[in-house]
Amino acid sequence: MLERSHDYIQWLFPLPEASRFNHNAPVLRPEDMAEIKASDAAKANMRRARDRMLDFYKVNDHWLTAFDHNHLRITRIIRCLKLALGTDEARGFHDEIRALVAAAGNPVNAESLSYWRNAAGKSSDPC
Repeated sequence: MLERSHDYIQWLFPLPEASRFNHNAPVLRPEDMAEIKASDAAKANMRRARDRMLDFYKVNDHWLTAFDHNHLRITRIIRCLKLALGTDEARGFHDEIRALVAAAGNPVNAESLSYWRNAAGKSSDPC
């Protein structure tokens, strides 16, 4: 279901910019961000969503190709985690995803890897 549906990721991991793909998705405003950061329940729910998506990527390898729409999802997840939960959370997810990519023989294109690194705040790190 996570692969067939394309409108949930923007709700689970909102960003300050409007989605180009889901015009009904929320846009994360500064007051929304403050509310998330102040709410233990909101942070716990975001961590559960992060864990669910990581589990999805661990048991499915179809995204481990040069180009896949999941690469955009991963960028969104990392960016949202950094904004809402902090750099450590974003980097942790990034590191887990990169380990999956490395274990698959590094099939993901350099541009996607760069987007992930930048989203995690690791722009000076090598792939």
